[in-house]
Amino acid sequence: MMKYILAIAALLFFSCGNKEDILLPKVDRTIVKEVVDLSPIYIFFRVKDRDTLAEVNRNNSISTTNWILNIDKRLPLRLVIPEVIKLQAKKSGDGAHKNIAAQNYYSYADSIGKNLAFLPFTMIHYKMEKPLKGIVVFFSKDGKIKVNNELVSKNELQNVINNFNDGLQKIRYCFDKNSSYGSYIQNKIFIRTIELKNVISEECVY
Repeated sequence: MMKYILAIAALLFFSCGNKEDILLPKVDRTIVKEVVDLSPIYIFFRVKDRDTLAEVNRNNSISTTNWILNIDKRLPLRLVIPEVIKLQAKKSGDGAHKNIAAQNYYSYADSIGKNLAFLPFTMIHYKMEKPLKGIVVFFSKDGKIKVNNELVSKNELQNVINNFNDGLQKIRYCFDKNSSYGSYIQNKIFIRTIELKNVISEECVY
């Protein structure tokens, strides 16, 4: 029952014309369709004195459950990721009440299936800085992709990385801090279509 409540709440935040609107990212495929035993967390888009703010509401979060982060797609990553880092730390540090099986997911709307969908990110570790080594796959704000500063297309990405990768260097996905959260989710799901080795569970935002 809880998963259906979440779906209704997300659609309401998505469609209602009040200050509590959350505009979810839209992608044309579903990664995970159902999550049970969950706690919804909301990160709202706010504007105050011309400044954009990310407002977190985790009043109903329970550390032993799966966490669903419902984040407004208009927010820039420079505001979203620091809040995600705090939430990850809060959940992992809640010792006595920790459930190692509990996962973290981002929610988004499947524009084809017309359903609420979820993208797991439990194992991702975020850093707000440029990596100093390894193969860097960078997604810019304007939609361009660079591999170690070499501009590539989406269709070329697989072959370019294969050529760069000598089997020893680690691959890091990095994102422009001024990119929207909506484009981040779209890029994350695109990444899942690429077959890569030596990808580490660390993402850099800068």
